[in-house]
Amino acid sequence: MKRIALVLAVLALGLGCARRYKVTDPRTGQVYYTRDVDKRDSGAAEFTDGKTNAKVTLQSSVVERISKQEYARQVGAP
Repeated sequence: MKRIALVLAVLALGLGCARRYKVTDPRTGQVYYTRDVDKRDSGAAEFTDGKTNAKVTLQSSVVERISKQEYARQVGAP
C-alpha cells in the first residue's frame, strides 16, 4: 500500500513539473519561449511560440530549459 502511494506521489510530482524552454535562433538572435520542442531528424527544432502561438521551425537553435517563473515573466502566462 505504501509503495502504491509513493508511486502515485512521484507521478503527481512529475506531471506537475512541466518543462519550459527558451529557444534562440543563433543566426538572428531572435528568442522564443515554449513548453515543448520537437527535434527533427534533420536537426531542425519545431515548437509553438508561447507569445504569439505561432508554429516555428528553426534549422539551427540553442535550447535552454527555464523555470516556470521565467516563462511566466516572458510570456505573461503560467
